Amino acid sequence: MMTSVDTELIRVLADPLRLRIVTLLARETLCTTHLVEETGARQTNLSNHLRVLREAGVVETEPCGRFTYYKLRPDVIAQLAGQFTELADSARTAAENKRACP
Repeated sequence: MMTSVDTELIRVLADPLRLRIVTLLARETLCTTHLVEETGARQTNLSNHLRVLREAGVVETEPCGRFTYYKLRPDVIAQLAGQFTELADSARTAAENKRACP
Protein backbone atom coordinates (compact mmCIF):
# COMPACT_ATOMS: atom_id res chain seq x y z
CA MET A 1 0.00 0.00 0.00
CA MET A 2 1.34 3.37 -0.97
CA THR A 3 2.06 5.87 1.78
CA SER A 4 1.45 9.54 1.24
CA VAL A 5 4.42 11.76 0.47
CA ASP A 6 5.46 14.02 3.35
CA THR A 7 4.31 17.36 1.95
CA GLU A 8 5.69 19.35 4.90
CA LEU A 9 9.16 17.94 4.31
CA ILE A 10 8.89 18.71 0.61
CA ARG A 11 7.93 22.29 1.46
CA VAL A 12 10.95 22.58 3.75
CA LEU A 13 13.32 21.20 1.09
CA ALA A 14 11.77 23.24 -1.74
CA ASP A 15 13.60 26.39 -0.67
CA PRO A 16 16.77 26.71 -2.79
CA LEU A 17 19.01 27.78 0.12
CA ARG A 18 17.76 24.98 2.36
CA LEU A 19 18.30 22.47 -0.43
CA ARG A 20 21.84 23.86 -0.87
CA ILE A 21 22.46 23.46 2.87
CA VAL A 22 21.21 19.86 2.76
CA THR A 23 23.45 19.14 -0.24
CA LEU A 24 26.49 20.54 1.58
CA LEU A 25 25.67 18.62 4.75
CA ALA A 26 25.35 15.41 2.74
CA ARG A 27 29.09 15.72 2.09
CA GLU A 28 30.30 16.70 5.57
CA THR A 29 29.31 18.03 8.98
CA LEU A 30 29.67 21.82 8.98
CA CYS A 31 29.35 24.70 11.41
CA THR A 32 27.42 27.88 10.70
CA THR A 33 30.63 29.70 9.75
CA HIS A 34 31.39 27.09 7.08
CA LEU A 35 27.85 27.29 5.75
CA VAL A 36 28.02 31.10 5.51
CA GLU A 37 31.26 30.77 3.54
CA GLU A 38 29.87 28.07 1.25
CA THR A 39 26.48 29.66 0.54
CA GLY A 40 27.23 33.37 0.73
CA ALA A 41 24.10 33.83 2.82
CA ARG A 42 23.98 36.16 5.79
CA GLN A 43 24.43 34.47 9.14
CA THR A 44 20.98 35.48 10.43
CA ASN A 45 19.28 34.24 7.25
CA LEU A 46 21.23 31.01 7.39
CA SER A 47 20.38 30.49 11.06
CA ASN A 48 16.68 30.86 10.28
CA HIS A 49 16.91 28.23 7.54
CA LEU A 50 18.88 25.90 9.81
CA ARG A 51 16.18 26.29 12.48
CA VAL A 52 13.52 25.24 9.94
CA LEU A 53 15.60 22.23 8.90
CA ARG A 54 16.21 21.29 12.53
CA GLU A 55 12.52 21.60 13.46
CA ALA A 56 11.62 19.44 10.45
CA GLY A 57 14.07 16.79 11.67
CA VAL A 58 16.28 17.03 8.60
CA VAL A 59 19.42 18.11 10.47
CA GLU A 60 20.70 17.71 13.98
CA THR A 61 23.13 19.83 15.95
CA GLU A 62 26.35 18.98 17.68
CA PRO A 63 27.82 21.60 20.02
CA CYS A 64 31.58 21.99 19.83
CA GLY A 65 32.95 24.72 22.06
CA ARG A 66 31.47 28.01 20.94
CA PHE A 67 30.44 26.58 17.59
CA THR A 68 27.43 24.53 16.59
CA TYR A 69 27.93 21.89 13.96
CA TYR A 70 25.09 20.63 11.78
CA LYS A 71 24.80 17.20 10.26
CA LEU A 72 22.25 15.71 7.93
CA ARG A 73 19.94 12.95 9.14
CA PRO A 74 20.16 10.54 6.18
CA ASP A 75 17.29 8.41 7.49
CA VAL A 76 14.87 11.32 6.93
CA ILE A 77 16.05 11.80 3.35
CA ALA A 78 15.93 8.04 2.74
CA GLN A 79 12.36 7.88 4.07
CA LEU A 80 11.28 10.67 1.69
CA ALA A 81 13.07 8.94 -1.19
CA GLY A 82 11.23 5.74 -0.32
CA GLN A 83 7.91 7.55 -0.46
CA PHE A 84 8.74 8.81 -3.95
CA THR A 85 9.85 5.32 -4.98
CA GLU A 86 6.50 3.93 -3.85
CA LEU A 87 4.73 6.70 -5.76
CA ALA A 88 6.68 5.85 -8.94
CA ASP A 89 5.97 2.12 -8.49
CA SER A 90 2.29 2.88 -8.09
CA ALA A 91 2.30 4.99 -11.25
CA ARG A 92 3.97 2.18 -13.21
CA THR A 93 1.36 -0.29 -11.99
CA ALA A 94 -1.51 2.07 -12.71
CA ALA A 95 -0.28 3.11 -16.16
CA GLU A 96 -2.86 0.88 -17.84
CA ASN A 97 -5.71 1.89 -15.54
CA LYS A 98 -7.94 4.46 -17.15
CA ARG A 99 -11.17 5.65 -15.60
CA ALA A 100 -13.98 5.95 -18.13
CA CYS A 101 -15.52 9.36 -18.59
CA PRO A 102 -19.18 9.62 -17.63
